[in-house]
Amino acid sequence: MLAWCAILFVLGILAFMDTIFNYGDIFRKVNSVVFMLVSLGLLVRTSMKMRVKRIEGLIARITELEEQVAHFSGQTQNTAKEKEPAY
Repeated sequence: MLAWCAILFVLGILAFMDTIFNYGDIFRKVNSVVFMLVSLGLLVRTSMKMRVKRIEGLIARITELEEQVAHFSGQTQNTAKEKEPAY
């Protein structure tokens, strides 16, 4: 997805340059600003999704580690109770 966004962005820049400098009629039928805005939107959305995915992964990992700590501290308390002498 990121590669397609980059390709679309480059095409938008080429279309914009074609429009501004009148190189030729390569992109005359397509509005260059639309190319650039759509590609910019895709780039922003993709980068946000990547960040959200990373944050969700970190939250899942924190939850897993908290469960492991709770499990180990529960074992430690049980072991300490077993070592106490019974009177």
